[in-house]
Amino acid sequence: MALKSFRPLTPSLRFTTLNRPDDISTKRPERSLVEPKNKTGGRNAYGRITSRRRGGGHKKLYRIIDFKRTKLDMPAKVQAIEYDPNRSALLALLAYADGTKSYVLAPQGLSVGDTIYNALKTDTNDFRPGNSFLLAAIPPATKLHAVELMPGRGAQIARSAGTSVELITIENGYAQIKMASGETRLVNAQCRASIGEVSNADHSKRKLGKAGRNRWLGRRPRVRGVAMNPVDHPNGGGQGKSKGGGGRQHLVSPWGQLAKGFPTRRRTKLSSSFILIRANGRPPRGKK
Repeated sequence: MALKSFRPLTPSLRFTTLNRPDDISTKRPERSLVEPKNKTGGRNAYGRITSRRRGGGHKKLYRIIDFKRTKLDMPAKVQAIEYDPNRSALLALLAYADGTKSYVLAPQGLSVGDTIYNALKTDTNDFRPGNSFLLAAIPPATKLHAVELMPGRGAQIARSAGTSVELITIENGYAQIKMASGETRLVNAQCRASIGEVSNADHSKRKLGKAGRNRWLGRRPRVRGVAMNPVDHPNGGGQGKSKGGGGRQHLVSPWGQLAKGFPTRRRTKLSSSFILIRANGRPPRGKK
């Protein structure tokens, strides 16, 4: 059972629901596959806050993940399923036949002791969760994760917990994939993808239960704009909840940027030509 609830012995435990995946390793991560991760507190190189409400939190080590899967046609045995503090998905520690080790995103259904590989040949049909193939070699209607956008660049699509994309068809050297958002787009058929959906799907169902657990994750308190004064925020002001101020107007950022319902994607973005159907079910501008 991945989700764990508690007896209400304290006020915070009453509503706490934590995600405790089964068979997760309790050992320290592989030492050769980690590197230090410095904290920024949301500041850029000039010391200015560019990401608000960040700071503190527990110290972390960054796990080096093999998103390119370049070790081809060599079996790898799963040694452990591990927690990663830097992402929502779980990691699988692989040991290849030549002794090298690497981390990959663990798909749903992968267990310790299983064998997976990164296929170079296209005549194989072993489409088990975790195996990596070129999109051109994968049959339609297969669920995929860790999909490349350009050949050799490394996985960029479907990397968070519980997500996957569906391969629709292969035409003219391009694969049509349907994203979790409903968007359908074209991807070069020579890009690599892994079979299955990402593990730890219950991650979104957890309830932290107390403010302190948010601070452990490096998230500082968030004050609503409607609770501020007009001098501090465009949504501030008013005696309580009023029509003239206090949130009855459209929600915006402190600098006036619309917060909801405002398209943020550039119309001139080059990759827009590869989108067949947008997430709202309509074709992009200029297409019928």
